[in-house]
Formats: sequence, structure tokens, C-alpha cells
Amino acid sequence: MQITLSGVRVDGRRDPMLEATDLAWSTGECLLVAGEPGHGHTALALVATGRFVPSSGTVRLDGAVVPPPALRARTAVVDVPGISEPDDALSLADVVAEGLALAGRRSLPRDVTRWLEERALTEDRGRRVDQLPGVVRTAVLAALATENPDVRFVVLTLPDRHGGEPSGWWETARTLAASGLGVLVQCTRSSARDLGVDLPPARGATLHEPPQVVRRETPGAPAEEPGATAVLPAAETGPVVEPEVEDELEPSPDPDARAEEELDDPPDAAAPDNTPIDDTPIDDTPIHDSMAATPADDPQEEAR
Repeated sequence: MQITLSGVRVDGRRDPMLEATDLAWSTGECLLVAGEPGHGHTALALVATGRFVPSSGTVRLDGAVVPPPALRARTAVVDVPGISEPDDALSLADVVAEGLALAGRRSLPRDVTRWLEERALTEDRGRRVDQLPGVVRTAVLAALATENPDVRFVVLTLPDRHGGEPSGWWETARTLAASGLGVLVQCTRSSARDLGVDLPPARGATLHEPPQVVRRETPGAPAEEPGATAVLPAAETGPVVEPEVEDELEPSPDPDARAEEELDDPPDAAAPDNTPIDDTPIDDTPIHDSMAATPADDPQEEAR
């Protein structure tokens, strides 16, 4: 799936909230857009997810203009200032309960406890959400937003405003994208530079210059390569196991036993030199019975 913004603009009462912007991102893709605070981050997040009608331009889902409710059903906005950010006075347990309820999930106390236990956050359940490290806060809110299975696109708005290393919340975004979601991350230009993006100083930029796409990644494909490589050692151990089973099942040649059998059996003048070729002891089994029993005597067949 893909969301495409073409010439989208949002007008305010006196100044534009968002200058004309072109943007596109797909599921499985992680997109980083950088801009200074007040340059349209909130307007971009809302208009790209069907929560605000643009003054001009079009927003398409898979190439088609869809009603805003249909777009909202496929998207989630995380921690947008003044819109979807949680009340700082709420505890982590309260935020989780509210997030599960909004996602259409059961949110009883035991459900909240289970959710926190699965993420090793039980000890933090009583902490106020504004006391959480910025990276943990972003990860928790993003995980709650994606509890709704209908959500395919997520917008993380200015996670750097809560402090912490940008690499932390960027890794959270990459993990979401690797799971098949389309992730749009909005940050300041300084945070983008901390992530290794080569950005010039913002001198001369207009006050309302919209956030610009500065990085685009598809972490899903690279994430599959280590998984495939990790399977290789297990596959290589297959041929090694078979000889060990064969050694255990195949009777070791016993010179003394072979000598006793040669004395008991009548001499075969037609093939006196054939006995050493096969290590299997010769018995009196008829030839047709011996051929029928060959697959069962094969150690590899028994192992399979």
C-alpha cells in the first residue's frame, strides 16, 4: 500500500499551516522528514492520515482518492503535540489501558499487566508518562497505535522533543517498517544531522518551509538476509549427522566372526575373491529375500 500527497497545502487564518508539499511512502518503508518546529509538522501528520482536509492538493491511497474516514482507518498518529499526545499526569498503566481501548482491544487490568510484562515494563507501570525516557515513551505509544490490525501506516511526530538519542527512536521506526508498516518520522534538522544526514544550515529558509524528506529506508529486505544466513549452519549439520547414525547402525567388521562364517559356509569356487568387497557378513538368506530386505538394512533409510 502507498500514501501519496500531491501539492497538498493547508491554509491558516493568517499564514499557511503547511506550504505545498509532495510526499509518498509505502508499507515496509521508513521515511524521515526534517524541519524546524512550527514548519508544518502537525499539519503534515494530520493531512497525510485523513484527519485534516487539505486546502488544496490531493491525498491518495494506492492511487485513489478515498474518503477521509477510510484513510483514518488505515493510519495512526503517534504523540502529535496537542492532538494525540497523552496527558503527562497519566501513569504508564493508564496510557496502556487507554491505548488498548482505542485500538479495539480489551483493556482490563490483567490485560494491561500482561501487555507490560511482555515488554519488561512492569516496574514502570506506576510512573507518570512524562517521567519515561523519550525512547521508551515513543516505543510504547507506537506499539499501542499498532495494536489495531487495520493500521498500516504510522506517523511519529517529533519524538526528539522528549530527549534521548535519535538513534533510539529511529530504530523503533525501522523495526515497525520491517514488520510491514509504513512509517513516517518527523524530526528537527539537528536530529536528522545526528542520524548522519548531510543537511546545510537553515539560513535563508522561509518561516513556513515544509518538512523535507531527508532519508528513505526499506529495512524489511535487509532484515531477511541475516535470517536466511542464520539457517545455513543448521542446514550444514544435516550431512554430518547421517554418517554418525550410519556408524552407529552399521555393524563393525569383526575379523574373527568373518573367519568363523567362512569355515562354516561351503567354499564358492566361482567367486572366491568377492567376499572382501562387501563388509556385510554373508548368511544363508535366499537371494530374493536379501534384496527385499535391503532398504530396511540401509542405515540412512532407517534414519529417515
